[in-house]
Amino acid sequence: MDNNDRRGKNLLVLGAGKDQGFLIKTAKRMGHRVLAIDRNPYADGFLLADDYGVVSNRDIPALKAYLSEYKASGKRIDGVITMGSDIPDVVAEITAFLHLPGLSQQTALWAKNKYEMKKRFRQCDIPIPWFKRITTFRELKEIIARQGYPLVIKPTDNAGSRGVFNLKENSDMESLFYESLSYSSEGKCLVEEYLDGPQISTETVMFDGIGITPGFADRNYSLAESFHPRIIENGGWMPSNLSDEQQKQVEDLVIRASLALGVTNGITKGDVVYTTDGPKMIEMAARLSGGDFSESLVPISAGVNYVEAAIKIALGEKVKLDDYKPNKMDYVANRYFFHKPGRLKGIERVAEVRDKEWLVKLDFFYEIGDILPPIRCHGDRFGVFIVVADDREELDERIEWVYSKIKIIVE
Repeated sequence: MDNNDRRGKNLLVLGAGKDQGFLIKTAKRMGHRVLAIDRNPYADGFLLADDYGVVSNRDIPALKAYLSEYKASGKRIDGVITMGSDIPDVVAEITAFLHLPGLSQQTALWAKNKYEMKKRFRQCDIPIPWFKRITTFRELKEIIARQGYPLVIKPTDNAGSRGVFNLKENSDMESLFYESLSYSSEGKCLVEEYLDGPQISTETVMFDGIGITPGFADRNYSLAESFHPRIIENGGWMPSNLSDEQQKQVEDLVIRASLALGVTNGITKGDVVYTTDGPKMIEMAARLSGGDFSESLVPISAGVNYVEAAIKIALGEKVKLDDYKPNKMDYVANRYFFHKPGRLKGIERVAEVRDKEWLVKLDFFYEIGDILPPIRCHGDRFGVFIVVADDREELDERIEWVYSKIKIIVE
């Protein structure tokens, strides 16, 4: 890096995998230089960045040592950010270490630990499901006896649907409890009421305590029975089918929830259920989502790239919220491919599907000969595709067409 080069600013991106690629490209397009950090020496994002370091983003002492050496060599860092990686604690620690704007340690705790988050929401009168933290199977049995079914169990400190189960009468409660517990680094689970109703994914830009929500998608759980008892989402649609009034209620809720977690400047990612009593918060992350939400769905449907806002906030710059108001409502959806475990032998009719002008993306995460693991969480999916259309009905028809053509051959 040329230390005398003053074009733009220098952004530290924690993570250099597929989830961070769009973030790095956006920063570069804005004229900034990027230092990408990842434990994988072959991370895709290293090819996009100006500078890189092979360090685990969960090893805070190693990160601090690397960054101290980096700065001692005369190089500067003006902001810290991540995308699609649930490490608010690391972001908060590193921004404090570098004396840069970012999340407080308290906000990071609320955003990282689902129990602390729910307690904070309850204190701030944010509508949420009933919940209880547990550490033993006996406690789970007592809750079931009192509360009945259905319930949801999840580790208090993990993400990406790992260890998240829907408990019903025919579930093997004991094995599900211990599997969920195994995903928690602190050895604790959260049991909560299962909420019925449409599920919504949101992404909100907060600046100076005011918010706008350009990311607003209906979540798809059409494969819920196939995955039961695991709760695994299969993409979503934009724009939402909720009414304008219902969407306003959701947006008001996620902005209140953002403030409850102490996020006055930054991005929050909300999971909301619209119940018969109105919207209720399930969870909220204090970061940009990975996958295709902020990279593809929102820019295609709403016409805005709010990753730019996230970068400006990380660099301590001002943000004009009006710049990120949706300026259109085009129809777009993403869906995932899921596989049977085994060795991947082939993928049929890919060229035929790629030939469609309404197909925006078709990507597979495995190569021929790879061993495909059992589907245990959202991160185990096989691939993804994105389609556009003139309305929701046409979107669904095109989604079904793609599924009818692509065949994953496993032996």
